[in-house]
Amino acid sequence: MSLETGTPGVAPVPLAASGAVLGRLRPLVPPTVAILAFFAVWELACRLLKIPPFILPTPSASVAAVVQFAPAVAGHAVQTLVTTLIGFALSVVLGVALGALVGLNRTAYQALYPLLIGFNAVPKAALVPVLVIWFGVGALPAVLTAFLISFFPVVVNVATGLATVEPEPRELLRALGATPWEVFSKVSLPRALPYFFASLKVAVTLAFVGSIISELAASNKGIGVMMNQAASSFQVPLVFGGVLLVSAMGVLLYAVFALVEARLTGWAYRGTPG
Repeated sequence: MSLETGTPGVAPVPLAASGAVLGRLRPLVPPTVAILAFFAVWELACRLLKIPPFILPTPSASVAAVVQFAPAVAGHAVQTLVTTLIGFALSVVLGVALGALVGLNRTAYQALYPLLIGFNAVPKAALVPVLVIWFGVGALPAVLTAFLISFFPVVVNVATGLATVEPEPRELLRALGATPWEVFSKVSLPRALPYFFASLKVAVTLAFVGSIISELAASNKGIGVMMNQAASSFQVPLVFGGVLLVSAMGVLLYAVFALVEARLTGWAYRGTPG
């Protein structure tokens, strides 16, 4: 005789499957709690201290302002997202190429690394007026600023990942008759992937910074333009709404790259004790 429990006709969910789902969701709990706590403290502080909205609006008022002007905000957000992604894509393509050259060639490293350090020391905001003079007001200066500000992390991380590969595995494959491409694809590339994805997570957030800097200085569309217009009319909640919107887009893209990184390079990280 056997006893059956549960609703007839409904297949029970295996405990192992539900446990696996909970295990995957567990890493999301700390950042979610931290974000909610941050906004709760912000909201309560504004209300309890009676801070005027034109100085520091509550997060709820900022979100409400974004919702109120949703059609216009959406157009500006799409513009910023597109220019950011184009600049970021350029930084990845050129950064990987230059990083591979610097990381695999000692002479190139010695010749180019001082130039890269000097380039990174230049304040990118100071280049925006020059880009506007060269290319005019519009999306192109924003794309180039996003590229310039996110280029350096990609180059440095890719170069570091390739330059720090242990020589023993490469020498072993060469002794076994492997071609240079086989040595690169089986040893150098896998070991450089964690560095590469680390650079992507940093670069994509910096690309947003570059786009907003350019839009604030000289552009005709984008979140930065919207924030300028809102500030000029003292719509401070909309200004903060733009800040929150850019932050949300940056966090979302960061999470996408973190997810891809976990799938492709999970072997490179030791599990932390729970």
